[in-house]
Amino acid sequence: MIDIGDPMKVEVAKLDDLLCRDPYLNNHVREIKRRYGCFRKLLEQIDGAEDGLEKFSRGYEKFGLHVNPDNSITCMEWAPMAQGLFLKGDFNDWNKLSHPFKKLEHGKWEITIPANPDGSCPIKHMSRVKIGVLKSGNQIGLLTPKDVMEDRLCPWASYVVQPPKTEGIAFHHHFWNPPPEERYIFKHPLPHKPASLRVYECHVGIGTDQLKVGTYKEFSKNVLPRIVKLGYNAIQVMAIMEHAYYASFGYQVTSFFAASSRYGTPEELKEMVDTAHSMGLYVLLDVVHSHASKNVLDGLNEFDGSDSCYFHGGSRGTHSLWDSRLFNYSHWEVLRFLLSNLRWYREEYKFDGYRFDGVTSMLYHSHGIGEGFSGDYNEYFGLNVDTEALTYIMLANYMLHQLYPEVITIAEDVSGMPALCRPVEEGGSGFDYRLGMAIPDHWIKLLKEKADDDWDMGHICHTLENRRYMEKTIAYAESHDQALVGDKTIAFWLMDKAMYTHMSKSSPPTLIIDRGMALHKMIRLITHGLGGEGYLNFMGNEFGHPEWLDFPRLGNNESYHYARRQWNVVDNGLLKYQYLNNFDSAMNKLEEKYGWLHCDPGYTSTRHQGDKIIVFERGSCVFVFNFHPNKSYSDYKIGVGASGKYKIVLDTDAEEFGGHKLIDHSTDFFTQNESFNNRPNSFMVYIPSRVGIVLAKVD
Repeated sequence: MIDIGDPMKVEVAKLDDLLCRDPYLNNHVREIKRRYGCFRKLLEQIDGAEDGLEKFSRGYEKFGLHVNPDNSITCMEWAPMAQGLFLKGDFNDWNKLSHPFKKLEHGKWEITIPANPDGSCPIKHMSRVKIGVLKSGNQIGLLTPKDVMEDRLCPWASYVVQPPKTEGIAFHHHFWNPPPEERYIFKHPLPHKPASLRVYECHVGIGTDQLKVGTYKEFSKNVLPRIVKLGYNAIQVMAIMEHAYYASFGYQVTSFFAASSRYGTPEELKEMVDTAHSMGLYVLLDVVHSHASKNVLDGLNEFDGSDSCYFHGGSRGTHSLWDSRLFNYSHWEVLRFLLSNLRWYREEYKFDGYRFDGVTSMLYHSHGIGEGFSGDYNEYFGLNVDTEALTYIMLANYMLHQLYPEVITIAEDVSGMPALCRPVEEGGSGFDYRLGMAIPDHWIKLLKEKADDDWDMGHICHTLENRRYMEKTIAYAESHDQALVGDKTIAFWLMDKAMYTHMSKSSPPTLIIDRGMALHKMIRLITHGLGGEGYLNFMGNEFGHPEWLDFPRLGNNESYHYARRQWNVVDNGLLKYQYLNNFDSAMNKLEEKYGWLHCDPGYTSTRHQGDKIIVFERGSCVFVFNFHPNKSYSDYKIGVGASGKYKIVLDTDAEEFGGHKLIDHSTDFFTQNESFNNRPNSFMVYIPSRVGIVLAKVD
């Protein structure tokens, strides 16, 4: 365990900056200082014992299998409760006792295998290896006749492969050491951090329209160009860390350092990342450090024969809802493992940043289960907060931002923890962004429970605007969560079965499709403009993908029918999906031009419930929305801050977006020196029902 001493003696460098932004935090200064003190004490311990955080976080250079300059092999592992470790594999005909590890201090084990007599490496590239772990047959650690040896995968393995079903189900560690001519060499510079972050959330395996698992190479060739054409500047890649159960969507990780082999080789992943960089795309990794698979055969669980090792023992080490294991962030070697994991994907694969999954589960002893999170600050600074996990989060963000100034980190947190997205030096947790998880929930609730006439304009605006000042939020109307089987995408909530019969351009008009396409565009545009400092979309949702997402599993007879993206429907010029796709592209490219995401939050001047009108300004743009199901307004007065001439630059009702082409884009709008709705200037606009427009000031 880590001794943090007396953290209260450590001062927070920029605490005043934090308190000035949020005076309510003054009541919790003592707790903020205590948390920061825990972080500083741990950092000092690492500096003293490991010669700095930079070296400490390069555990992948020392642990696991490595080829030395003389072609000998060294392997180091941490297995504190094991009675013995043995290396076996193709190289020694799977002899379970011929290559024992030597026991070192602090639960570490090491083995060195000399080079072959001819000077070659004793373990060939792609040959199979496993670690035999001798565990005690009783609970007190003494050797008995009941002692058993069980095979385990190396926790640091960089390539693991599931064999054909005829050979068994357990994954094999294939030693990855390709000759120089087969190693991928990065060719393109890393992109700079975008000022406005427009994220395309994607999954390599479902990136194909074929009934199979897609590959890194196919994704590079077929999907990346689509993403660029749509105007996104970042991809958030899911399910890269190896997971034995494909249907877990990558959230039950079994091998943390292994890029999933079901999509291809490590070199092919490098090529995919490099190709994305060549297109100017920032590449974010969906990283799971909140929990790990309970899988013993293929994962970290019970690696040393105990129920602890990398995890908390007993009930604290198991997530009751996810049925997974929970890391013990107070263990020195767990910290090394997780921090090194972040460094590995940056150094080896050149990922530009990370989306941390399950942050709410990490932050609280309750893991957020049954918590309402009303916004009462006592919920965030009480005994329910897991200090050890929070300290790890601070340490990880501090390390990443110190070593890689251009890195981006995103927190998946539903609780609203204050200062989560402020620098560690202020007493914050260090993330750059949090996901605006209340926004998609609100849209789904409206579509599911409310008739159009009952939509509350004030509630919509409040949900989109309700975020902490100077803590960046990534807004989204829907993500992969809403695409999964058992839920519905926004397109499905809006149009459902009519999508199968009336999405042809030659189909007779239908109110369901007309309403659905109109609101699909409006919901995205108002979320993009008002909801945050970044925007996210899940692959396929931009064009209203006609099917949900369901991975092959026993419950669907291992079918791939729903584990793919049907690009054919958007590529078919005879279908209306193309209209939604065109709008998504135009919306992103307009943001690229005017940059509202990196401007101050929008100022909303109109939330008219009776008229169903919302008007807000952001940057140099004015957004006007009419959510009324049937009322149009020919001369609707709106207030604006800046005087001058305005032009329509985006219109959800335009012909290329499948609209009715009711608005004349050649019209200029000149402000009157007449205040309206607390704005110094005003002008009149024509705004048809179920239409959103964006106007920009013309210099």
